[in-house]
Amino acid sequence: MPESEGATVGPRQRPGPGTARPLRRALGWAIVVAGAAFSLHAVWREVISGRAAVEHAFYGGLFAALATALGALPALLRHGAEPRMRDAMLGFGAGVMLAACSFSLIVPALAAARAAGAGISGSGMQVAAALLIGAGALMALERWLPHDYFEFASPSAAGGLDSRQLKRVWLFVTAVALHNVPEGLAIGTAFGGGLAEGQALAAGIAIQDVPEGLVIAMALRGVGYRPGFAVALGALSGLVEPVAAVGGALVVAHAAIVLPWGLAFAAGAMLFVIGHEVVPESHRGGHPRLATAGLILGFALMMMLDTTLG
Repeated sequence: MPESEGATVGPRQRPGPGTARPLRRALGWAIVVAGAAFSLHAVWREVISGRAAVEHAFYGGLFAALATALGALPALLRHGAEPRMRDAMLGFGAGVMLAACSFSLIVPALAAARAAGAGISGSGMQVAAALLIGAGALMALERWLPHDYFEFASPSAAGGLDSRQLKRVWLFVTAVALHNVPEGLAIGTAFGGGLAEGQALAAGIAIQDVPEGLVIAMALRGVGYRPGFAVALGALSGLVEPVAAVGGALVVAHAAIVLPWGLAFAAGAMLFVIGHEVVPESHRGGHPRLATAGLILGFALMMMLDTTLG
C-alpha cells in the first residue's frame, strides 16, 4: 500500500521540465527588467533631472526610438511590406536625412562657428573639416565591422536558417544600430546648444527611423525569425538614440565651443550612411523611380518641418 501511494504521489510532486523552463525564463526576465529600471532611475536622478537641455535631448531621442519601433510593427503581418513600398520608404528616409544634414546640422554649425568668431572662411573650413572627420569615422567603422547589404531570403526554406544569410543579416542589424549613434548625437548637440532646430531635427530623424525599423524587422523575418522577435529587435535597435542624445547634450552644454564640430561631425556621419547604405539599398529592389520620388518627398517634408518648427 505505501509503495503504491508513493508511485502515485511521486510523479505529481515533481514538476516536468516543460513547467520549470518557463518559470526560470520569466524569473530571469523579471530580474533583468528590475535591474534596468533601477539603473535608469539612478541615471535620471544623477545625470538628466534638473537639466532642461539634457531632458529635451532625452525626450527627442526617445521619440526617435519610438518611431523605430513603430516602423517595425508591419513585420507582424503575414507578408510584411511589398518591395515597392520598401524602396519608396527607404528613398523617403534618405531624403529626410539629406535635408536634416543641410538645414538642421550644417547650417546651424556654420552659424555657431561664426558666432564663436571663426569668420566666414574660417567657419566654412571648420565645418568642412568636422564633416570629413565624421564621414571618415563611420567609414573606418564600416571597414572594421564589414557587412554586406542584407538580402531577403526565402522564409519557407525547410532546411533551417542558412548560416551565411544569418551572418549577413545580423551584421546589417548591428551596423544600423551603430548608425543610430550619430543620429542621437545630432539630437543631443542640437538641444544641448539651445538651438530651436532641435525639435525639427528630432522630428525629421524620427520620420527617417520609421522605414529603418521596418527594414531591420523584415530582414530578420526574411531569414526565418518569428515576427514577434523580429519586431522586438527592430524596436530595440533604436534605444541607442536617447543614450547618444543625452551624451551629446552633456558635452555641448559644458563646452559650447564644440557645438559646430558636433553638428558637422554628425552631418558627415549621416551623409556617409545616406550615400553608402540607404540610397544604394533603395535602388536594389528594382524600383528606382519610386525611391527617387520618395527621396524628393522626404527632403521637401524635412525642409518644411525645419522652417516651420525651427
